[in-house]
Amino acid sequence: MPVITLPDGSQRNFDQPVTVAGVAASIGAGLARAALAGRVGDRLVDTSFLIADDTRLEIVTDKHPAALEIIRHSAAHLLAQAVQSLFPEAQVTIGPVIEDGFFYDFAYKRPFTPEDLVAIEAKMLEIAKADLPVARTEMPRDEAVGYFLGLGEKYKAEIIAAIPSSEPISLYGQGGWVDLCRGPHVPSTGKLKVFKLMKVAGAYWRGDSNNEMLQRIYGTAWTAEKDLKDYLHRLEEAEKRDHRRIGRELDLFHMQEEAPGAVFWHPKGWSVFQSLISYMRAKQQAAGFEEVSGPELMDRSLWEASGHWEKFGENMFTTTTPDERVYAIKPMNCPGHVQIFRQGLRSYRDLPVRYAEFGKVHRYEPSGALHGLMRVRAFTQDDAHIFVSPEQITVESVAVTRLILDIYRDFGFDDVRIKFSDRPEKRVGSDDIWDKAEAALQEAARVAGIDFTLNPGEGAFYGPKLEFVLRDAIGRDWQCGTLQVDLNLPGRLGAHYVDEHSQKKTPVMLHRAIFGSLERFLGILLEHHAGKLPAWLAPTQVVVMNITDRQDEYVREVGEFLNNHGVRVQTDLRNEKVGFKIREHTLQRVPYLLVAGDKEVAAKLLSVRTRSGKDLGQMSPQTFVERLADELGSHGRRTLED
Repeated sequence: MPVITLPDGSQRNFDQPVTVAGVAASIGAGLARAALAGRVGDRLVDTSFLIADDTRLEIVTDKHPAALEIIRHSAAHLLAQAVQSLFPEAQVTIGPVIEDGFFYDFAYKRPFTPEDLVAIEAKMLEIAKADLPVARTEMPRDEAVGYFLGLGEKYKAEIIAAIPSSEPISLYGQGGWVDLCRGPHVPSTGKLKVFKLMKVAGAYWRGDSNNEMLQRIYGTAWTAEKDLKDYLHRLEEAEKRDHRRIGRELDLFHMQEEAPGAVFWHPKGWSVFQSLISYMRAKQQAAGFEEVSGPELMDRSLWEASGHWEKFGENMFTTTTPDERVYAIKPMNCPGHVQIFRQGLRSYRDLPVRYAEFGKVHRYEPSGALHGLMRVRAFTQDDAHIFVSPEQITVESVAVTRLILDIYRDFGFDDVRIKFSDRPEKRVGSDDIWDKAEAALQEAARVAGIDFTLNPGEGAFYGPKLEFVLRDAIGRDWQCGTLQVDLNLPGRLGAHYVDEHSQKKTPVMLHRAIFGSLERFLGILLEHHAGKLPAWLAPTQVVVMNITDRQDEYVREVGEFLNNHGVRVQTDLRNEKVGFKIREHTLQRVPYLLVAGDKEVAAKLLSVRTRSGKDLGQMSPQTFVERLADELGSHGRRTLED
């Protein structure tokens, strides 16, 4: 009979098979009431799961890391039951968990309205309060297909028909309503206490635009009311920080239908963009990188040899010339860098060779996926490729990792998570090569002293990678930088060097990006800083303004002085009240506002204030420019207020 080992190492013996709920009850009534599910070994199961053999068991309560996913999955079923209670003709399709919530797709004769969402949420609350037991049953596949067809659920029947006939079909029922699902789910609807419906949108069946349009209802669910309130506050903050809104307010960029997924940079936005490039160029040069530039248009044969055509062909923009040669606009820079490496004879003494490029690339993204600067079709990568011998992988990977983290700190990102992504299902190269590449990258991470979590199956098609995820000011995560070990692409494209024994060897190529996409990184920065970019990045760093026209000449002199010292300065001599001008430039998020009145002119001083409204007192133009230069040189780690 089963011996159950609990997380604290204690064991409980049972003289017959026992459910997860039964184990929880044997520990205490409070735990039995709090139990949402169980983890038997490495498998999440319902509380009704029967344990017949010796095993390890964790009782999942709302404090467990797995609780949110189970609650959200169950909330999706609650949503579907509520919809079909109110709209019996609606058919259900799929209802997965997503980041911060869940959705469910429905086929219905008309779009759901905001008023419908209010009614559906009220029905969900009613079903939850009824505390209906949730029960799991199994059914043979063909019988399950017939069952759902009998209910008029053609979409659900289609999903089941695609499941192998040998695989049992699990169904979950609550109060007479039944859905297909693998589970696990909460033991009763009463466990679902904190949820909210967010919006409704259109979605194609199976994500194919050739299929029927469905209605997708999004919701969120949490274990505590406070968590829901915090989440809604984050959404409110995110709306205020939307980079598209800030881009309009600060006159940085715009996008239009004639160039979908491409950016029209305005002067101030282009200034910030070029500041990013200048910053990264200096960092790369100091780290031993040489800047190169490859063609944007290359023959299809090169992309076939690299493997990109097979993997990304449908997302590449192509053109055919009159002589019927097919060219592709590059979606990435790596094949071009290999071609540069291949020119001339390379010795092991030349390694490592570090190439960097601010390469413009193009990738087709569905129009529905485009989102401001965050998801575009034309973007600039801060791409770099390092050609090394196998023995140099660790040293170079450690150096790159430290460079990446140092750069993120300069932009105000101190909370960086790292993921290790191993081999994907669709890949090039043998398992032996992948074993070596994954081992090399893990060793580099170990030597660099960084912790990482596993992101299984998400490596590039040519090699494993480390993904660097930034957490912004309101708690959102952004995957930006990558470091990839590639033992495949150089060999496919004929790159080699001569080793110390005069033998030809294929180099290892490390792929590295830090910003990732400059467009996207700038969007992230705008949202992270709510448009208040650090002074070294701001398109206008300083505005000098007068109070009356008597100060005009002095203001012009100060503006010229600051400009000669490399400050991005604007003078404001408009016949407006100084309070109006201060407010206007504050809304434009200009870091420093300098005001000159009669007293300042007489003393050759300036009144200095920040965009946050803090009065820094009076100082001479020379003192101000010295302190500003110190701030700009620290890349925002210090400010005049420090």
